[in-house]
Amino acid sequence: MLSLKTALTFVAACAASVTMSEAFYIPGVAPLTFEKGEEVQMKVNSMTSIHTQIPKDYYRLPFCQPEGGAKMASENLGEFLTGNKIQSSPYHLNMLTDAFCVKLCQITPTRLEAAKLALHIKYGYHNNWIIDNLPSASQGIGANGELLKHYAGGFPVGFISSDTKQAYVYNHVNIMIDYHQVDLSVEGYRVVGFTVEPMSIQHSFQGGYEWDGKSSDGFNKPLNTCQNTMHIQRDSISTNQIVKADVPILYTYDVIWRPSDIPWASRWDIYLNENHLVPAQVHWYSITNSILVVVFLSLLVISILVRNLRRDIAGYNAVAVLVDEESDEEVDETGWKLVHADVFRPPSSYPMLYCVFVATGVQLALSTLLAIVFSAIGFLSPARRGSLMIAVLVFYMLSGVAAGFTSSRLYKAFRGRKWQLCTVMTAVLFPGVCFTLFLFFNIVLFFFKSSASVPVLDLIILVTMWCCVSIPLVFLGAYFGYKRETMEFPTVTSTIARAIPPPQPLLHPMVGMLSTGIVPFAAAYVELFFIMTSLWMDQFYYVFGFTLIVYMILMITCAEVTVLLVYYQLCAENHRWWWYSFFTSGSTALYMFVYSCFWFRGLEASRMLMTYLLYFGYMFLISFAMLLVTGMVGALSSLWLIRKIFGSIKVD
Repeated sequence: MLSLKTALTFVAACAASVTMSEAFYIPGVAPLTFEKGEEVQMKVNSMTSIHTQIPKDYYRLPFCQPEGGAKMASENLGEFLTGNKIQSSPYHLNMLTDAFCVKLCQITPTRLEAAKLALHIKYGYHNNWIIDNLPSASQGIGANGELLKHYAGGFPVGFISSDTKQAYVYNHVNIMIDYHQVDLSVEGYRVVGFTVEPMSIQHSFQGGYEWDGKSSDGFNKPLNTCQNTMHIQRDSISTNQIVKADVPILYTYDVIWRPSDIPWASRWDIYLNENHLVPAQVHWYSITNSILVVVFLSLLVISILVRNLRRDIAGYNAVAVLVDEESDEEVDETGWKLVHADVFRPPSSYPMLYCVFVATGVQLALSTLLAIVFSAIGFLSPARRGSLMIAVLVFYMLSGVAAGFTSSRLYKAFRGRKWQLCTVMTAVLFPGVCFTLFLFFNIVLFFFKSSASVPVLDLIILVTMWCCVSIPLVFLGAYFGYKRETMEFPTVTSTIARAIPPPQPLLHPMVGMLSTGIVPFAAAYVELFFIMTSLWMDQFYYVFGFTLIVYMILMITCAEVTVLLVYYQLCAENHRWWWYSFFTSGSTALYMFVYSCFWFRGLEASRMLMTYLLYFGYMFLISFAMLLVTGMVGALSSLWLIRKIFGSIKVD
């Protein structure tokens, strides 16, 4: 009863952190206060598409450019790694100054430019604009004429006509900005909302004037399609702007300033919860589902494992007092005590790799936990683009000490001699696989002219962080691990390994290793859906309090289900439990990868080979990391259980 009360208190505290993260907001940037008439800069980010997963530079398409060319905004390493490329824009906005039908520029696309623009519209690319570090929401009309508003993913570049299959570009935008006055007695205003309503309008000048897009006269000529005294309404549009070679495209925009009662500190709330598009009850359902799985497993472990172990240990210790030959034969007939001379025998296959996998799992689990905790309390804010990526890298590097310590302790317990190689493998195996795949994708994306291609300087920074920080920290942890005494085991390992009898069909090791992972996966799959949506569909994810709970439940589930199955393997006289315990819980990653294959259909992905490579390549890395983390939990929890139970019996 006490443990249940403690669990409920923990859940309530973690869930409360979700609410606190909205009220206690740490954006990482100081608020900007503007005076009336002061310029408010608007920037453009990379164009994105959930159908291709290949971000593109905004100015790669025939859009208007600022005078003197686009200038890069200062970006951190995390922004480059996540494909952000923020640049200046030609749009001019001034605080509290509405603008009506402002002509930006006119571009007459060539055949190549028109084809490129139409292709990006077909692939569903979206513009991502930024004002005062706030991304643009998108406002449009639904299929039934209702007003729709989305706060993540930007707004589309254009649309494809369902009848003619022609591409049309959104060449006019209503830029709607919400502002909040900090103090009514002081003239100071802050941006608290930013929405773009894109429209496609085939503009025409009054009097039949035709503009070449270069002379200054065109900026002063009035248009038939919009007025200088009122904002454009969607129902006033008669003809859309088609994308075709040698057909001029006139870009225009309106600016609308709207007062708001939302304080600056709460302006991100509506972006994060998508205006309550996903009710909190869904996440509570996920938590309830996970808790029920844990409670069921806990009852199963208590009723089977604990009861049987108490009976076995009491029986073994009682029989050990007897000295007659009959009782000795009785002990030798059945039970997990039979394998006491072999249960701590090092793995017969790849013992060094086992140490590396478990140690890397410790490093990944610790860095993931730290990233989730810091996100839950608000330190890793979406206002700081790339902050989560940087935090994960930093936490992973610092956790290298724990990885080196774990691998050295295990390898020393296995009586390994190549400790230098084991430490190097711990430091380079998983990061090496990740960096190799990342470098391959980076080279291919460079030829695709994608903004996701990381510059060479940032690649050098990554390699420097890896070689000069991460690897030395792994060796530091290994040094302390090898300096400590060898891990003591309660039984002595025999010289010759005991033969393993043929297992029953349900107790075959492959059955447990392939099927057990579905239980931890079932405890986390609901929350996994939202994480996948955020990762691949350009949505914001913010309920890290729920994520923390699900993460802990996943670890507990992996530990419980693994120790239960390892116990049955020992009862079946199978002493080869090291790799078995790792892959039993690690098979959660297999179900995650299979789930991602089914989930991929929801992206409606393009037929580009690169889209498939990016998605399944990175999902393989994520699944590999899941294998290491969950496998580590199963392996270490099994080691703890076996040391406990064999230390509780009397062995000759």
